[in-house]
Amino acid sequence: MRSLIFLICVLCASQLLAQPRSLDFFQGTQSSTQKESLSVTPPPDSEFSFVRLTYDQSLNSYGRRAPWRTDWPEAETHFLQGISRLSVVESADQARSVRLTDEAIFDYPWLYAVDVGKWSLTAEEAAGLREYLLRGGFMIVDDFHGSYEWQVFQTHLRKAFPDRPIVDIPEDDPLMSVMFDLDQSIQIPGIRAYNSGQTWEQDGYDPHWRGLYDDNGRLMLAINFNMDLGDAWEHADDPGYPEPMTSLAYRFAVNYVIYAMTH
Repeated sequence: MRSLIFLICVLCASQLLAQPRSLDFFQGTQSSTQKESLSVTPPPDSEFSFVRLTYDQSLNSYGRRAPWRTDWPEAETHFLQGISRLSVVESADQARSVRLTDEAIFDYPWLYAVDVGKWSLTAEEAAGLREYLLRGGFMIVDDFHGSYEWQVFQTHLRKAFPDRPIVDIPEDDPLMSVMFDLDQSIQIPGIRAYNSGQTWEQDGYDPHWRGLYDDNGRLMLAINFNMDLGDAWEHADDPGYPEPMTSLAYRFAVNYVIYAMTH
């Protein structure tokens, strides 16, 4: 009987180890950001890749899901489909993720960061962000709202650029017409806000398209403040989300990609 029990245990253990397991299974009690890393960032295999920034959340942010993963993976899936349909850019089939301390970041000219009203950057990460943008990288930040989240975002951005001003993107900036003529007056809402009968969250009543420019006038950082383009991409196939908002978010997406790859 003991031999039989031992044989059953061995077979069960073999089957358990043979099953594919998520990184969480082996990592035990690591931080939520470490456990929720999407993948090791491989080298680029296409003209364009959707690359999502991973970061640690600020001490005042709560929740089981890491903020940087908001809208993943549907936002990426629909975003890449939209790029393929609306432009001639060859895009990768799968999105990537990367930290600011990863040298792989310099393989990718386009970076997306979401829910940055909850982010936290170390001095090393801030230095990585500064180098990435000044060397020609382009980053979009999205889905943060109201005065408190603006303060958190700005506090950590200032670690990388203490003296460079954040300004409103002028209507005649090439970003606004490189492919589509864009309308900055429309607030693109998250689906929860929309379902509650409004387009804003917290005290973020007005949409702002802001940016950070380098010394040559190139837009390095596009700031979607009081807006949620990620939700508009994520819910592109949801009949409960307004199609005009998704269409506008797609047009911004195409302009962002083309601008990043030509400037």
